[in-house]
Amino acid sequence: MLKFLALIGLLAIAVAIAAAVFFFGGFYSVAATNADPAAVEYMLVQVRQASIARHAKAVPAMPPEDADTVRAGARAYSERGCVNCHGAPGVDWGKWSEGLRPDPPDLKEVATQRPPNELFWVIKNGIKMTGMPSFGAAGASDDEIWKIAAFVKRLATVTPEDYKSWTTP
Repeated sequence: MLKFLALIGLLAIAVAIAAAVFFFGGFYSVAATNADPAAVEYMLVQVRQASIARHAKAVPAMPPEDADTVRAGARAYSERGCVNCHGAPGVDWGKWSEGLRPDPPDLKEVATQRPPNELFWVIKNGIKMTGMPSFGAAGASDDEIWKIAAFVKRLATVTPEDYKSWTTP
């Protein structure tokens, strides 16, 4: 039994050394043109989802929303540049965002999968290694971030006409 445990320990050390050589030796490509291996992509998605869920628990409940809040959120979404990466009703995302890895998510899908406090947390804090900036660090107030979250939550039901009228000065 002791020899078996020693063999497992030796194998673990060998795998750790091989992984260190692979990653720190520059063999792993960080180019955005190369897709991540499936195992890496799976782990990153799982870590991201678990982290958002855990950290967003500390976010207070979403303030009551009304039509004016959603409209203000649409304006902030447009003015803060969210539309460049995520698009909007009747507005395509910027061509350059196709070069981001991972691809920016379709927020109409994300909004149905995430509660408002998680949307708020992501918008406020950003997500490392995704291109998603921290709008809190960029100067957006919590009130403005809640408005953006309210708009994103309603995004799937917003018509292109409504979005245009809400965001055109």
